[in-house]
Amino acid sequence: MATVQLHTIQHCFCVALLFLLQLSSLQFASLGYNVPDKYFINCGSDNSVTESGKLYVGESTPEAGFSSSNTERNQSSVPSPLYQTARIFRRESWYKFNIDTNGTYLVRLHFFPFTSPSNLSSARFNVSVPGFWLLQNTNGRNDSNNNSALVKEFFMEISTPSIKITFRPLESSFAFVNAIELFVLPLHLISDNNVRRFTPTRGTSSYSGGLYSRVLETKHRLNVGGQTMKDILLRNWIPDDIYLIYPENAKNRSPYQGQIVPRVGDDSDGPNAASYTAPSDVYGTAKETKNISTSAIDFGLFNITWALPVDNNTDHLLRLHFCDYVSSDVGLTLFELSIYDAHVKQLNNDPKVSNELPAPYYYDFVLNSDNSGHIKVSLTPNETADIKDAFLNGLEIMKLIESSNSVPPDLDSEYNRLPVLLGSVLGGVVLVSVVVVLGFLWRFKMNKEKSNENSHRLPILDNGGRSSHGRLTDTTNRGSPLPNLNLELKIPLVDLQLATKNFHASQLIGKGGFGNVYKGVLENGMTVAVKRSQPGSGQGLPEFQTEIMVLSKIRHKHLVSLIGYCDEKFEMILVYEYMEKGTLRDHLYNTKLPSLSWKVRLQICIDSARGLHYLHKGAAGGIIHRDVKSTNILLDENHVAKVADFGLSRSGPPDTQPHVTTGVKGTFGYLDPEYFRSQQLTEKSDVYSFGVVLLEVLCARAAIDPSLPTDQINLAEWGLLCKSKGTLQEIIDPSITEQIDQNSLRRFSETIEKCLQEDGCDRPTMGDVLWDLEYALQLQKGANAIQREPYEDSSSNVSASLQLPNVRRLPSLSTLSEADDTIVRGEESDSVVDSVFSQLKIDDAR
Repeated sequence: MATVQLHTIQHCFCVALLFLLQLSSLQFASLGYNVPDKYFINCGSDNSVTESGKLYVGESTPEAGFSSSNTERNQSSVPSPLYQTARIFRRESWYKFNIDTNGTYLVRLHFFPFTSPSNLSSARFNVSVPGFWLLQNTNGRNDSNNNSALVKEFFMEISTPSIKITFRPLESSFAFVNAIELFVLPLHLISDNNVRRFTPTRGTSSYSGGLYSRVLETKHRLNVGGQTMKDILLRNWIPDDIYLIYPENAKNRSPYQGQIVPRVGDDSDGPNAASYTAPSDVYGTAKETKNISTSAIDFGLFNITWALPVDNNTDHLLRLHFCDYVSSDVGLTLFELSIYDAHVKQLNNDPKVSNELPAPYYYDFVLNSDNSGHIKVSLTPNETADIKDAFLNGLEIMKLIESSNSVPPDLDSEYNRLPVLLGSVLGGVVLVSVVVVLGFLWRFKMNKEKSNENSHRLPILDNGGRSSHGRLTDTTNRGSPLPNLNLELKIPLVDLQLATKNFHASQLIGKGGFGNVYKGVLENGMTVAVKRSQPGSGQGLPEFQTEIMVLSKIRHKHLVSLIGYCDEKFEMILVYEYMEKGTLRDHLYNTKLPSLSWKVRLQICIDSARGLHYLHKGAAGGIIHRDVKSTNILLDENHVAKVADFGLSRSGPPDTQPHVTTGVKGTFGYLDPEYFRSQQLTEKSDVYSFGVVLLEVLCARAAIDPSLPTDQINLAEWGLLCKSKGTLQEIIDPSITEQIDQNSLRRFSETIEKCLQEDGCDRPTMGDVLWDLEYALQLQKGANAIQREPYEDSSSNVSASLQLPNVRRLPSLSTLSEADDTIVRGEESDSVVDSVFSQLKIDDAR
């Protein structure tokens, strides 16, 4: 059981110095703002290091004991001296900081899992402050760039004498941290007084939610039109290019040559910017419209649009920064702001903004993100303006974290302060005694709370240990019946607890939008993947119901199969067949696994195309996957590929309609641009995404890689450019260049090019893609039946000389009515399966 770990970072000051500090804490506007020196902590070390101009002091002092924690030192190169050491926590532990001045504070946590004996990359832990979870089930890794540290940034109001940041290792794991920053912010950096609530249906209204009744987590901070930089608050601003939806509509405005300064004092409360709101370099660069035409403006067809990934159905603070440093006078350049394609307001004519150009200003909006996984911001020139242009200088998005009753409460504040007071007066012996006593009290309290939590989380088992009472049953009893619910697929919770060792951390194999995924072994010896939902996962009861009903009616050997489900009490669990080799992406890049041969890659693409073709043509009414990507293609022990993760899937359009109109959902880098623009979903959207996957297979690199030069960031755009220039050979994965037959490569690259066409009507069907891939494999094998020159046009008649599988339209499964539990299979379905398998179609599932 975890014992109390107390780390108090404390400094003694003379009376005169205390007086000066108290005076400076008033933050007079005339004095400006300087970042305080405390607290900047180099964790796990007693040495100080300098990073970004700040001194991070070593944490180890005689008064600050970590009796059950230890230090790890780096055994490989790291990007910064700050990441040479880390503090390891094997039990629940915390840092406690004394607070001299009430106000808004910034907390930064630095994580870098360098090479060490403890294998820091295997850590799993939670981080909290009183009343709020800052991080849950984190591993401290920067998944977007393995060579960079993960820096998590939070804003919170602190009005107590001290604050504790607590690290809670998950079961059988540990926690770590490399560095911590905690310092008070300027008075009006973020204020409720200048924020508006926005909803797409109602527009803007006054906001009374109270930003600092929550904790704000930084998700994005963009220097629009500029380069990566740090500001006075050590905030990192990055370029915006990878988030542009219509890059052809935008260009970087020439940087301002002078110094942009705020026109009001540093006590500004918006919309005018203060010196700390954003740096001069952010306001001195911008994105603006490019190749603009009056007719396009008149019809509302021209805009600059950014889409930034965020959590679903969560409140976010959106801050937009503007500075007109080009216009000669105020009001000449007017443009419109839209969020989620809904008009918000006209910009660049606010009377509250200084009329002396260039004048930096900003707007704050609180909005609830939709199910698309993105916040979309658009700027459109005003057709009546003297200067028809639109621009944006900077953009910030912060997630609003709600308080949670599941965070174990701190002991009474007086008790928290007691060890420090006694330690100062009576010495180390008394301090140790108090800590031990408080430890026993805390342990007793935690045991009681964990017991209560477990009794709430898990159902009370009956009927010989098997509970049948669950959410689906509750829903049905309340008058929302679920016809055609396959009860034979229901698995008791106790069986899944036994299969996964009670969801032990050692069984954790992944985490997705629905929740954690565990490896398990059922009573009959079958190895399965158990996907367990968790609060805030973004998927709820309706989606859970739909998955079960639809998945139980469809099966195919190239679609990952549903084995069963559990819906007891507060649990929502889906059980799938276990795929031994993991995701396709795991075998392509950033991996230590052996490189896949070209023939194996071709076969994986063929398997995946078969699964998608079956979805489009073999399932009832047709199903559009909507999230085709390399992480959603799984491999079994023989590298047989199966398409997985149908949480965004949607029924295809009826025969009388060419498309389904729906909100945009998917993953950046794979999204069909036509679907994104029109919100009209067709099977060809999957074809586009699959084309990106084919490029990944060929080039062994990510669909989006921000570390590359601008023209190479987006793989689809870069691949098409190389194909048109005849340089595609140069970007192929070096490990397979010697293996690929040139005819096979030509057919494969032609298939990619067709899949990635801008207009969906120009793309092939998935059946055509499957045929082309089969043909590329036959060319690779050097089929003797094909008599043609190496670069003969492979699109001409070949059907007579090449024997390929029959990929004609499969029989319709429209007979799958809601009253029929029969498993209906197409011609390509796997007939040798003794369990009920399925795959899903979900309408607006996330």
